[in-house]
Amino acid sequence: MKDSFFRTMTWLHTWVGLLVCWVLLLVFFAGTLSYYRHEISLWNQPELHKEVFQSYDNTRLAEQLSQGENYLRQNAVNAQRWLIEFPTERHPMLSYGWQQPPEPGQRRGAFSEHAVKADNSGYVTEVRESRGGNFFYRLHFDLHYISAITARWIVGFCTMFMLLAIISGIVIHKRIFKDFFSFRPGKGSRSWLDAHNVSSVLALPFHLMITYTGLITLMIIYMPWGILVNYDSDRREFINEARPGSSFTRIAAANEAAPQLPLASFLPKVQQTFAELPLKSVSVINPDDANSRVVVTFNTGEQVTERELFMVFSGTDGELLYSADKDISAAKATHDAMMSLHTARFSGPVLRGLFFLLGLSGCVMIASGTLMWAVKIRQKQQKAISQGAKPSLGLRLVETLNLMFILGLPLGTVAFFYANRLLPASLPGRSQWEVHSFFILLVISGLLAIWRRDKAMWRAQLAALTAALAFLPLLNALTSPANLLSNFTAGQWQLAGFDLLALAFAALGLFAFKRLGRLPMKQTAKAQKLQAVRG
Repeated sequence: MKDSFFRTMTWLHTWVGLLVCWVLLLVFFAGTLSYYRHEISLWNQPELHKEVFQSYDNTRLAEQLSQGENYLRQNAVNAQRWLIEFPTERHPMLSYGWQQPPEPGQRRGAFSEHAVKADNSGYVTEVRESRGGNFFYRLHFDLHYISAITARWIVGFCTMFMLLAIISGIVIHKRIFKDFFSFRPGKGSRSWLDAHNVSSVLALPFHLMITYTGLITLMIIYMPWGILVNYDSDRREFINEARPGSSFTRIAAANEAAPQLPLASFLPKVQQTFAELPLKSVSVINPDDANSRVVVTFNTGEQVTERELFMVFSGTDGELLYSADKDISAAKATHDAMMSLHTARFSGPVLRGLFFLLGLSGCVMIASGTLMWAVKIRQKQQKAISQGAKPSLGLRLVETLNLMFILGLPLGTVAFFYANRLLPASLPGRSQWEVHSFFILLVISGLLAIWRRDKAMWRAQLAALTAALAFLPLLNALTSPANLLSNFTAGQWQLAGFDLLALAFAALGLFAFKRLGRLPMKQTAKAQKLQAVRG
């Protein structure tokens, strides 16, 4: 503890932020990209960039269900589940998929999906294997290469530190409104402090919301005692009560053949109950089995809730087994709303773009804080360093991790996209090698940072990142049936926006590269003047 409350809060803010900042930067970075995970997944499958885009058509539902059922009967023999997905704004295609029973040792069986061409003339059946945007979504709370439960404890621990850092940061900001309008470039640690203050204050409500709701999403893991006491440690019973419809969808096959009612025959009852909502998907669990279940899910993308609305029918006699009740408890509604706020799944294009920018501001906040700390410590050790002493181990570690994560994360992301287009489509474990490419570049960036951490290394990695981003739209044009111009003219904003965003970040990288190139010259001139005065 320090000799005053303010100094204690300053000490707390510094250390709770610094100790976990690089994990938090990874979480913020991956979580920010997750706002466009569907768009990333679409870009990662260029086979779907032409002929399949279509809009939801309520008048063709019966036809599409019948067509999908016939197609699945012919192509999904012995499947454990059928899935018919209707077009949405972010998944603009009609697709028929199926999942095979799991092999021994597997948790889930292999899943296949075929997209229907927009003119209904055929199907796109050969699509490359890719994790797409789901990789970044899972990365921001499951990390990678470790068990999911371990990763979630690590992320939760770091998130709690983030919440402490935000609260203590508010306390020590004596001039919080003045700092919002203060930015002094070219002033060393003062500039990094200004960048840290502006990015923190500008998006403070977002940072509080995203941190708190991030903890809420996994609260069952972190605070299980209520469940353990009230449900005798039976989490499954709790889940069945919290999500009453889930018990109807986790039914095993009876292994007794039974005639399946046509999927189109379920439409009248579905539309009578939820006439105002479009359908998102129709799935059949255990098709042509006595325990067959038909699950109809509705598209609630415009509602501020994470709750899924769905109905469950018996596939053999059409009996309604479960229908989601619109009137739910206040606790469940609050939880669902917080989940939706965290994921922004309710948002339209403009609001999602705002969430993306606010997520980037969180990355800037964390990165500027670590850079500011490194600059201050180097300034304190400058006299000893100028006399031949080595920087302290802590300073070298912080500077290495700064370079590794601040530039290594975007470099790894670009490598992920390049691997998606350049790896052979027939490569075994192809999607996992895309993920490996991300971490390989991250490690390479770290190894280079161990070797050198000066401005020349920062500029070299910035140059590589800028060039890779600038050529990404060209790579897309060479490896996809569509390109930036054709996507723009056809109104395919998901794909055009991806390329435009890559070019925007390339321009930002070029600006940072030039700016960083000018800084050493200015500092050298100041040093020469100071030396002349002292001489």
